[in-house]
Amino acid sequence: MLAGDGIGPEVMAEVKKVIDWSNDKRDTGFQVEDDLVGGACYDAHGCAVTDETMEKALAADAVMLGAVGGPKWDNVAREHRPEAGLLRLRKDMDLFANLRPALVFDALIDSSSLKPELVRGLDIMIVRELTAGVYFGEPRGEDVRNGVRYGFDTQIYSEHEIDRVARVAFELAKKRSNKVTSVEKANVMESGVFWRKIVNEVHAADYADVELGHMYADNCAMQLVRWPAQFDVIVTDNLFGDLLSDCAAMLTGSLGMLPSASLGAKDEKTGKIPAMYEPVHGSAPDIAGQGKANPLATLLSYSMMLRYSFDMTEDADHLDNAVQNVLARGLRTADIMSDGMTQVSTSGMGDALIEELEKLS
Repeated sequence: MLAGDGIGPEVMAEVKKVIDWSNDKRDTGFQVEDDLVGGACYDAHGCAVTDETMEKALAADAVMLGAVGGPKWDNVAREHRPEAGLLRLRKDMDLFANLRPALVFDALIDSSSLKPELVRGLDIMIVRELTAGVYFGEPRGEDVRNGVRYGFDTQIYSEHEIDRVARVAFELAKKRSNKVTSVEKANVMESGVFWRKIVNEVHAADYADVELGHMYADNCAMQLVRWPAQFDVIVTDNLFGDLLSDCAAMLTGSLGMLPSASLGAKDEKTGKIPAMYEPVHGSAPDIAGQGKANPLATLLSYSMMLRYSFDMTEDADHLDNAVQNVLARGLRTADIMSDGMTQVSTSGMGDALIEELEKLS
């Protein structure tokens, strides 16, 4: 467990409640070890994540991360800023596929920025390539050319990097509504043309039974707020995935409700899949320590951990249903509060979830 900064420790504490409950009531036997990442790690060790913590992360069955960053570390050198710890975890663990579901709970339909008829029953999975593309491409930096200053990054993808994330998307679609939409900018970017080419090749070779469509990233952003129900699984690159998943987040009513999973390739010898689970929201330093944070995104990330890392589908379903039931009771944290509902604190939401888990058990 890497709680990180801001509200990270608060929301992670509620996950620990559920782990303690499941160890006691369902004999899950999870062993948890805490460590530092982000600004908290910089304050203690002068870097965003230590080599020792990386070794622990690589050895663990799964990693849970809270959030990193905050204005306190704005002037820290780029290579030591809190976000560098997150990027190193993703890179060193080779977590190339980021799964971000956009799921609208019935009780929160009115919290969405869209009309109820557009988001009722919405269930989208965005698969974002996470370890390549413009965020990692070389060359990058600043330069002076003919007396003019430039800043530049490189958008670059290999066949292997596109192939493997496309396969994750197709496999997920087969367990859902059997539809994949691949998103890029093939109309203006060579990397987009190449992305579409490789996705088509993977589809033709091994997934011809899955419906495949292509869409430009700008149109996809528009379609997400026009008719989101048309999508099942969206697969896209690192940059567009970053943008589109946050756009999709607001369809659900709050960033505080969205979990994510970042997965690597299965080790053929051990069968282990490197994985890290984290809420989509940031560290929200403006409300840190006030008991206002919504822990549900982190708890739903834990549910994804149960599902994808431990194949504990029943336990994951129990937790998801408990979240539904808590919301149906009208309990809300500040970010999703509305008229007629009852506002609860971060810990109050966690306690209510334990109550529902007891009932479901």
